[in-house]
Amino acid sequence: DERSSSNNNSSNNKRQKMTTTIPANPRIIALFDVDGTLTIPRGEVTPDMMSFLKSLSEKITVGIVGGSDLPKQEEQLGAGIAKIFPYNFSQNGLVAYKNGELLEVQTLSNFLGEDNVKRIVNWVMRYLADLDIPVKRGTFIEFRSGMLNISPIGRNCSREERNDYEKFDLEHNIRKNMVDAMRKEFAELNLTYSIGGQISFDVFPEGWDKTYCLKFLEESDFDEIHFFGDKTFEGGNDYEIFTHPRTIGHTVTSPDDTREQCTKLFMM
Repeated sequence: DERSSSNNNSSNNKRQKMTTTIPANPRIIALFDVDGTLTIPRGEVTPDMMSFLKSLSEKITVGIVGGSDLPKQEEQLGAGIAKIFPYNFSQNGLVAYKNGELLEVQTLSNFLGEDNVKRIVNWVMRYLADLDIPVKRGTFIEFRSGMLNISPIGRNCSREERNDYEKFDLEHNIRKNMVDAMRKEFAELNLTYSIGGQISFDVFPEGWDKTYCLKFLEESDFDEIHFFGDKTFEGGNDYEIFTHPRTIGHTVTSPDDTREQCTKLFMM
């Protein structure tokens, strides 16, 4: 990540006000992935996009569901984002907010136990030490409360290095091959592996993908649950919720595409 402590003055980091208007169709909800859907990968949301989401929230119920933790989500969507829209899910819903109130926090270490977490971390470090790729930087394993995020190049790479690695990874299946090896090594732990973004993949217990957030959306409260995401292919981190029987899935290619599809669906 290029974390910018210098953009404290940017409009994105100003604390936003919660949308309080009851939407025209509250029984329709749209859930949005973050990276590649509301922002460019690891980029900040534009003022126009945030304004659009607030306009959309006057029509239907709006929710955010991202794989990153809440601090990273705030870097991208602005301080206080968990309290802007009726539903906010970080780490796929392991940290869940409704109407600005915290509903639940689930943790990986409690669920798997420290011995299994150590076993995974040790294996990953050995695997990456032997992996030959053009560039390695730092922060190869990021422990989040609900998942491990593993990056063969390291999350400290620059944006240019990130873009170059993505091309290399797609050509040489670096992440895919590592995931295949981990599936064999840790088969008994029933883990899910989700390749998302440009440089990393997530590891978490089965069922802790983005469908986890659906447990907070009562079937009696909604007639339609729409999901918008860019990594909706099998193995992508939007696939499970995109194909879930409770959702209507929409594949997007960029924030502009998200806006265009939502306008046609909900604002005409």
